[in-house]
Order: sequence, then structure tokens, then C-alpha cells
Amino acid sequence: MEYTAVKFKFRFEESFAADLFVAFLAENGFDSFENWEEGIEAYIPSEDFSEEELVEKITSFPYQGVELLDVNAIPDQNWNEEWEKNFFSPIVIGDECVIHSSFHKDVPQVQYDIQINPKMAFGTGHHATTSLIIAALLKAELQGKALLDMGCGTAVLAILAAMRGATPITAIDIDTWCVENANENAQINKIDNLDIRLGDARLLKGMHFDVILANINRNILLSDMKTYASCLNEQGELYLSGFYTEDIPILEAEALKHGLKTLEYKEKNNWAMMRLVKE
Repeated sequence: MEYTAVKFKFRFEESFAADLFVAFLAENGFDSFENWEEGIEAYIPSEDFSEEELVEKITSFPYQGVELLDVNAIPDQNWNEEWEKNFFSPIVIGDECVIHSSFHKDVPQVQYDIQINPKMAFGTGHHATTSLIIAALLKAELQGKALLDMGCGTAVLAILAAMRGATPITAIDIDTWCVENANENAQINKIDNLDIRLGDARLLKGMHFDVILANINRNILLSDMKTYASCLNEQGELYLSGFYTEDIPILEAEALKHGLKTLEYKEKNNWAMMRLVKE
């Protein structure tokens, strides 16, 4: 698959605006990001990219201070090598979980060691939304519980859940690259109870879970909330992330319509994670 790389320079006055802009890009089709000293380089499948549409959408971003510097089409290549050279570094969460790639050496010895070779799939643990759910999963009771990882990306959340005893586990993503990468990462970590599928919430008809993880974005979460509630068992828990703190009341109101009560929410760099229960 051919990707297009778009380089952005930041001059934001607000410290949090850069993270918000990355989320803005993610909501508009970009699925991987590399930091550089003055901004980011973002990647999107070339078939989904229109420079004219991107420039138009950037004008709607609420914070001033972003400049589009360069656009380059890049052919299919070894994305693991690209991540090794440019971005992915080990991350430790809660002194219990380390996420790293095969090229990392001397990683900390912790209870949950997850190896991720991310290719172009989102979800290495660096982003606040992923790390928020990981931290929550480290405290959750998952032993023997049927779990869904919706919008699984690299499958890092599903892999951690499997290590903590969840079974069976279903992981779903709309991106063929994510499904391929999720399968590879499951094999690397010797996880054999992970059913990885290509598709969206329409696949959930007739399925039931004790725990659902959905780290996507506000609009999709709102659209799919009814479906999540319908396939969640009584007293089952729903973990939502991929949205800003100001979106919490909107998501909470929609959840209540479908019998879901908020138990808690956490915040990190203006991103939020909600934990809800089906009553």
C-alpha cells in the first residue's frame, strides 16, 4: 500500500494544541505520526488523501499555529525499519507493563512484557488514549472474561488483556494493515486466544462480552454506543477513549440512554478515558 507523508511545523501558543492536532489528523484518515524537532510528519494511505481537502479542513482547526510544509508519496516499504530509525521507543506504564519492539535492548523487567512491531498501525502506548486504557486494564479484574478490543490497531490492548487472563478475546479493526499487524503481534507475544477480524461494529450482531475496549474517536463512539450496550453482558464494563475531556458529558449522556453508567474517568494531556458499567 502506498502512503503519503505530510510534514507539519508547529507554532502553537497553547502547549496542548499539538496533541489536539494529531487527534484531528487521526479523525481525518491519518494513522501514524513521527515527531521532528519543530512538528510532526503524518502518514495517510494515498488513496484516502487530498491535499486540497486537507488544507480546507486545517482552516477549521480551532488553534492557530500549524504550517503544512511538505507532501510526499512514499511506496510500500519495511515500516518496522522506519519506526526503528525514527520514532518508536520503549514505554513503561505503572511499573508493571513495558511495551517495546524487537530492536529494543535492555528493556526493564516487569510483569507484563509486550513486544509490538507497529508497521503503520496506531497504538504503541505512547499516545495518551492508549496509555490511559492500559493503566486501567492493569487494575481491572479480567480473569476468564470475554473481551472485545474495538478499533484494535496493533492489538496492544488485547494482548495485555490476554496476559491478564481475559478469554476469549475478539479484536476488530477497519484497516487491513491493522488486522495484519495485530495478527503478527499476537504471534510474537504467543497469544493464541485472540480472534482478529476486519470490519466495524456491524460484526458485533449476536456477540456478547464482559468487557469492551473502544479507543477510537468521539463520533464513532457516539454512533456505536447502542451496539456496544446491546452486546455487553449485565454488569459488564465498557472502556472508552480517543476523545477530549470536553467530550465527556456528550458521551455520558449518550451512554445513559442505553443503560450505561459512568464509574470513573481519567484525564491526560486533555485526553480522556471513561469506564462505564451496564446496569
